Amino acid sequence: MQWKQDFTPIADQLWLSAIVALIPILYFFWALAVKRMKGHVTGLTTLLLALVLAVIAYRMPAGKAVMSVTQGAVYGLLPIGWIIITSVFLYKLTVKTGHFDIIRNSVVSLTEDRRLQALLIAFSFGAFLEGAAGFGAPVAISAALLAGLGFNPLYAAGICLIANTAPVAFGAVGIPIISMEGPTGVPAMEISKMVGRQLPFLSVFIPFYLVLIMAGWKKTVEVLPAIIVSGVSFALTQYLTSNFLGPELPDILSSLVSIVALAVFLKYWKPKSTFRFATESEVAAAGQVARATQRGGEVFRAWSPFLVLTALISLWGIPQVKAALTGHYEGTNGLLKLVNAIGAHLTFMPPVPGLNNQILNPSGQPIAAVYKLELLGTAGTAILLAAVVTKFIIGISWKDWGRTFVETLNELKYPIVTIASVVGFAYIANSSGMSTTLGMALAKTGPLFPFFSPILGWLGVFITGSDTSSNLLFGNLQKVTATSIGMDPVLALAANSSGGVVGKMVSPQSIAVACAAVGLTGKESDLFRFTVKHSIFLIILVGILVYLQSTVLSWMIP
Repeated sequence: MQWKQDFTPIADQLWLSAIVALIPILYFFWALAVKRMKGHVTGLTTLLLALVLAVIAYRMPAGKAVMSVTQGAVYGLLPIGWIIITSVFLYKLTVKTGHFDIIRNSVVSLTEDRRLQALLIAFSFGAFLEGAAGFGAPVAISAALLAGLGFNPLYAAGICLIANTAPVAFGAVGIPIISMEGPTGVPAMEISKMVGRQLPFLSVFIPFYLVLIMAGWKKTVEVLPAIIVSGVSFALTQYLTSNFLGPELPDILSSLVSIVALAVFLKYWKPKSTFRFATESEVAAAGQVARATQRGGEVFRAWSPFLVLTALISLWGIPQVKAALTGHYEGTNGLLKLVNAIGAHLTFMPPVPGLNNQILNPSGQPIAAVYKLELLGTAGTAILLAAVVTKFIIGISWKDWGRTFVETLNELKYPIVTIASVVGFAYIANSSGMSTTLGMALAKTGPLFPFFSPILGWLGVFITGSDTSSNLLFGNLQKVTATSIGMDPVLALAANSSGGVVGKMVSPQSIAVACAAVGLTGKESDLFRFTVKHSIFLIILVGILVYLQSTVLSWMIP
């Protein structure tokens, strides 16, 4: 029997319904920030609370509610969980064989300063991975690298989450912005242009903000020239590519330009003092000794796993290749046609029993629900292939390779439960209508909507863990609301995506991924407390920028 969504189920009142819909989110904040529950306990209890509210308050049939949770849990396992497992596995292979020591020393040879290492790895390299793969790969890999270099694990995870702000809107080869064109009818290029006139301000600010968090004001001013080179080169490239090329390449090109610009700059400029964490003097000294005996071939070999990873993730992100990997290629290239045949057999999209086309939106249209299993097309499979190639590069036996994989699975069992549960929560919030209720409430803010518009995107990413999902969830609502109050709809759509990027650092999925990458399983509450204040501060800045662009800075709208 089909069930029709009702976005105002509590006495037909929007605000009362919104208060009920907000309860699971408030509980999540309370459980992590106040009670400091473990991540998997918080995730499971939040999911259970949302499930009860969906059935009792929103009158969603229990069977459909449970099946919606299974749909989200499966998505949490593949692709998200699979990316985390393979990323951590690849990192552990380099650690187990001693090659990560060489990687650490090679970074130290470029700069021993932890502030500059954070700019290179957390900000620039993380942005490259975001542009190529998205999902959890950027935070997982860059946080693991920083932790391996000697950063405090909590700082490594927190810094990488905050650094991941700048590139998220153009992540995974522009998918978050491209996905908005379909449901809204607004060309992706127009949205790309507008986002490219918002995020560069953040891209200039974030490197400064990262170092400020790490080292304080005086130590930040010491490396201000490097911060300017890193941020301005990234922001300028981000603006040019988003406005003249489209949404696919801003992250990849901006990150590469930023890495090269900073690396060249550091050949001719050094800070007055070298900043290290208080416990790191011995590590730094060991790095200096090791560098004296390292050869270029050793360094190249040690970095090779991540070079292979970068190449494969980039390959997986090419639209034609991705289409072939998922069995949707329609071109004539012989090799891609062969891959397409394999990808078609490894892509499964079975309908969710009792849920597919069984939920009707308020206009009476059925909502499709499938388990999306792209075994070959997911970035996690590209990372696993990189781990296979790495086996031959670093000379580890198949026995030790397999043992390391099993160890990784065992270490990540609780983070995977956390991820599966919070994505399950996201799906039940969407299918029951709770997410839309919250969006409709924010849309009622009238003349202040330009300020609250990015907060809607922030909320969407917090719930779903994805800027793409947030754009799909609230894109049309943003457009309709903006049109009704005289706000440019392109600005509202861009605000949804730009606001969403600062919600990524507090999303339950992102928190679980970052903790898993640096060995802080069970410490999700500590990381959440670290990032939440920065997320709130940054979303206020984005809200102010969008409000100004809707009024005195309207000339910035394309």
